[in-house]
Amino acid sequence: MYRAVMLLIVFLSELAALAAFAWFGFALDAAVWVRVLAGIGLPVAGAVVWGLFAAPRARFALPGAAVVAVKSAVYVLAALAVYAVGHPVLALVFVVMVAVVTGLVRAGHLDEGVVPRRA
Repeated sequence: MYRAVMLLIVFLSELAALAAFAWFGFALDAAVWVRVLAGIGLPVAGAVVWGLFAAPRARFALPGAAVVAVKSAVYVLAALAVYAVGHPVLALVFVVMVAVVTGLVRAGHLDEGVVPRRA
């Protein structure tokens, strides 16, 4: 049960990162078409990067450290997006929550065997 809850929190944090990108894009001080393009394009770009390099069945199998770097970059960019929208405390809470949950998942090896990585 603990493993399922932790993996659910990890998944929800991934969705929250995509939502942060959309929030940032739609909140830009720009023309409507730019906001719509950014509000849709940024989360799509984040999902593509995640799917190509960080997902369990990523198109490109990277070494463990590189996967951690990609995931960290996505989460940090999401937190910066929330910060840029004007919510620094929420951005900090997001980063701390992701770090703690990711640390607990890795320390407990809870993400091993979820879905095999492609060779």
